[in-house]
Amino acid sequence: VVNGGVEAVIDLAIDEPPVVYPRDIVYCRVPLFDSGENPPALLEIAVDLATSCLRREVPVMISCSGGMSRSPAIAAAAVARWRRMLPAEALVDVVAGNASDVSPALWRQIVSLWPPDGTGG
Repeated sequence: VVNGGVEAVIDLAIDEPPVVYPRDIVYCRVPLFDSGENPPALLEIAVDLATSCLRREVPVMISCSGGMSRSPAIAAAAVARWRRMLPAEALVDVVAGNASDVSPALWRQIVSLWPPDGTGG
């Protein structure tokens, strides 16, 4: 088990080589761009993976290059789906008290996945 009891890692980095974790760690690499030019299916996969971990109470670490844009954005999207809340509200909760610099283009792309009611349930 990785630091803090993490059992799964969702790696969103695109420019770094994959990290080799111990064999008991679930490792999923979904390389995303901050530019907002991601295939929608990859965004859905990243959000679905993170949401699934939350629903199943699997301790998950979501990582990217600097941990300030893609990681909090995908984490917020997963929290929004899990709690059936607005993505913007979840983003405020996720970044509260932490340094962050979520790419507006990436965030717009993530929010575009939500249905008109905004809850993404």
